[in-house]
Amino acid sequence: MEESMEEEEGGSYEAMMDDQNHNNWEAAVEGFRQPPPPSPSIPAPARETPGGQLLAMPAVSVDRKGPKEGLPMGPPPPPPEANGVIMMLKSGDAASVAKAAPAPTPGSTININTSTSKFLMNVITIEDYKSTYWPKLDGAIDQLLTQSPGDYIPISYEQIYSCVYKCVCQQHSEQMYSDLIKKITNHLERVSKELQASPPDLYIERFNIALGQYMGALQSIVPLFIYMNKFYIETKLNRDLKDDLIKLFTEHVAEKHIYSLMPLLLEAQSTPFQVTPSTMANIVKGLYTLRPEWVQMAPTLFSKFIPNILPRAVESELSEYAAQDQKLQRELIQNGFTR
Repeated sequence: MEESMEEEEGGSYEAMMDDQNHNNWEAAVEGFRQPPPPSPSIPAPARETPGGQLLAMPAVSVDRKGPKEGLPMGPPPPPPEANGVIMMLKSGDAASVAKAAPAPTPGSTININTSTSKFLMNVITIEDYKSTYWPKLDGAIDQLLTQSPGDYIPISYEQIYSCVYKCVCQQHSEQMYSDLIKKITNHLERVSKELQASPPDLYIERFNIALGQYMGALQSIVPLFIYMNKFYIETKLNRDLKDDLIKLFTEHVAEKHIYSLMPLLLEAQSTPFQVTPSTMANIVKGLYTLRPEWVQMAPTLFSKFIPNILPRAVESELSEYAAQDQKLQRELIQNGFTR
């Protein structure tokens, strides 16, 4: 109700001012067409043209009368006060108008209090980060870490990237990086415990799923935090986010399971198709990406999926290579494969 009354009052005031300005304009135009005779008390050189009289006319000097009645007669009135309104301006009087312009007073300056400043600057406090921004990032990371390959995740990548961008700009990079590492470390520790509880016949397959799921999640997580990576991890820590996250999987999963996994892989290699070739290839290539020195644990196994692992063949070992090929062919025939 108060707002409507203020609107009506504001509207009536604007209408009144428009009315007054309109009357002033008509009076000024009429005066320009029919200039009043100069007053005998004013010397000829001091007389101003009608335009000059209008220049010094204050807005409050004209009453709401007819066009002719409102026109000031006689000598021009004194210069307008600080709150006066200049009705017309001759092109040659710009300097005089500049002199008549009121100087700003201390009371007319804009006072921006703390809350307004915070609003204008869009400040994100540490409490804002913990209560609003990180929960959004936390939920998105959860979905990306647990999605299956090819699944559609209903999250707004633009919104998540915007959260990261704002937090970096507000100097929360260190806290956000710490939260991200802690979040992913806790996830990988749960994955490691689940693998430890897996039976031997499912161990290889489950390790392959965990490795593929994590590497797939990094393809989305790293781009979302690219702004933090560029302006904090690379510049201040001299590292790279993707390398850090791969290292987490190596430390919390692969290193804890490599000595249980490798014997099972070697056993599966000796029995053709006990493990699908795609699963074997994914695991071997993944282990090589995590830590290339693990090749020394089973050079022959790694050489089947990664080129240039073994030294170049020499002529004296050709007979041995031929014997290995013949053995593989016999094993394939025994398992029902024909030439």
